Amino acid sequence: MAQHFLLSAAARTLSLKKIFSEGEEAAYRRFCRLRWPENDGEPICPACGCIDVYDLTTRRRFKCAACYRQFSVTSGTIFASRKLAFVDLLGAICLFVNAAKGVFAVQMSRDLDVQHKTAFVLMHKLREAMWAETRDVRLDGEVEIDGAAFGGHVRPANLREERVDRRRRANRSGKRRVVVVLRQRGGRTVTRTFLREAQGVEFARERIAPETVVSADEVAHWDPLETDFDMQRINHSKGYGVGGAHTNLAESFFSRLRRMIGGQHLKVEGRYLDAYAAHAAWLEDHREESNGRLADCLIGGALASPVSRSWKGYWQRRAA
Repeated sequence: MAQHFLLSAAARTLSLKKIFSEGEEAAYRRFCRLRWPENDGEPICPACGCIDVYDLTTRRRFKCAACYRQFSVTSGTIFASRKLAFVDLLGAICLFVNAAKGVFAVQMSRDLDVQHKTAFVLMHKLREAMWAETRDVRLDGEVEIDGAAFGGHVRPANLREERVDRRRRANRSGKRRVVVVLRQRGGRTVTRTFLREAQGVEFARERIAPETVVSADEVAHWDPLETDFDMQRINHSKGYGVGGAHTNLAESFFSRLRRMIGGQHLKVEGRYLDAYAAHAAWLEDHREESNGRLADCLIGGALASPVSRSWKGYWQRRAA
């Protein structure tokens, strides 16, 4: 029997041992190569695009010979104004991509000996970079659509006669959210969070190309999609897949997301659920790549993303 890829040596191309043994300079050069791959890691001015720059080696900064602007490898990116050393930042990203079901911020803070606030914000910035990877993607070919509810647990009353039917909307907490996933077979996974699953109809029309074959279950609120796409419906009371139609890939995504939230993060607020869904989708899409490739892909995406408006100065705003 062939060995699973994730159990092979080819899946292990980056380790904490290697990161910290190579040191700060090697981690810094790695960030430079991923920020400016078109120039073999040599700096390019982000303001004017000039390649003629001065290297201010004592400060790890550069100065453009054309516009005289000073910048660093993380200027204008999600990592802007970072305080962590590059070797610690690379170690954090290694831990982050190694965790198939995610890693919680307390564990990350202990592994790196940083504050919980530092780990929490860093991980959300990385999730923002993951989401940006599929921000403008439109799916085609064969696409599966499904929804699943998360959060909003209502604790039952102690006495049996005081308990209510928690399935009724009137007895819910109002914190329940539904993640709708669109998953292209052999392609990418995109997600969005709604109050009700039926709101995912417009999301599907927005993100799925015309003439796409869409597989969905028999829930009535997917019926309007039949006017836009070639629909394949599956009655799950009869089977998981009927006549070649199934939503198994969408269910695979939800399996990872449920284990990520239930097994690692334990509780996720509704306002953050989109970020965790994007994280799970990214892991699903890159599941057959080595951890070194995952780290490089995530760093490259983060360095190509602008300064985070949601997470820059997050704790200072909260404290105000």
